[in-house]
Amino acid sequence: MAEAVPVRCPACLRENGYIAPVFPCACGSPVHPPLDLAAPPVLLTHRTWSDSWVAVRCPACGRESEWPHPELGCGSCGTVVRLPVHPLERPAGPAARESRGGQQGPADGGGVGPADVRGGGTADVRGGGTAAGPDAEPSHIPEPTPAPAPTAVPRPAFRPVTIRTARDAVATAALYLRWLGFQDVRQPDGRPIPSAAVDLRAPGLVAQVDPTTAPAGLRAVECVWLNGLTASATSVYFSLAGYTEDARSRADALGIPLFVMDLTGLPQPVNDPADALVGSGAWPQTP
Repeated sequence: MAEAVPVRCPACLRENGYIAPVFPCACGSPVHPPLDLAAPPVLLTHRTWSDSWVAVRCPACGRESEWPHPELGCGSCGTVVRLPVHPLERPAGPAARESRGGQQGPADGGGVGPADVRGGGTADVRGGGTAAGPDAEPSHIPEPTPAPAPTAVPRPAFRPVTIRTARDAVATAALYLRWLGFQDVRQPDGRPIPSAAVDLRAPGLVAQVDPTTAPAGLRAVECVWLNGLTASATSVYFSLAGYTEDARSRADALGIPLFVMDLTGLPQPVNDPADALVGSGAWPQTP
């Protein structure tokens, strides 16, 4: 496993530990984006399709594949940054044609294992991803809070699905909630509107999925809390672009689990209520 590298958040100047994700090449060899540690991280305020992927060459077979561009959510303020990578050096002559001929598009199921968000190091999900494959066990599942919280229910490793559209983001959140133990998670009919958040419902659950490119704000967190309060259910929020500082503070005060999703399709907890939910699972809230 690669060592964590320090990445300073441009918003709050906190250093987070980050481990570059490892992806499986078609030949079976591991590949990872070559991070440019000399360049500063870029504040991610708007996503475009072309900027969300990076070409990586397999050192074993020379194949070029496109994988999600490395991103990191700050464990302190929730800011999402994109990490610079070295540009792909293309060989000249026949080797270049052969390499480009084997190029693949973004692959489903090639995501990384659970990322680590709590401050840095190899056991912290809020600081960056791990180098685990989709079949690997989570590197860190926070233990449930002391009594009266029950013992966590054993679960298999979550299998991420690459996010390409707003609909993928909603489907990923639904899969993750089922993995946590919520039963009968219902998705809305029709295609999600990219500019609008989407509700997910299940017995004992009210969840909101925000597939937009702007950080979720205070009002969004309060709305999902009110919806959960009305339904006597647990409120959960998923966002692609992170959260504002006010939203993070209010969610902590109200006990609302917050998750950030990256393009690999792996939701990452960004506050203590989310850690507790991952640790205990959903069965205390469902019949």
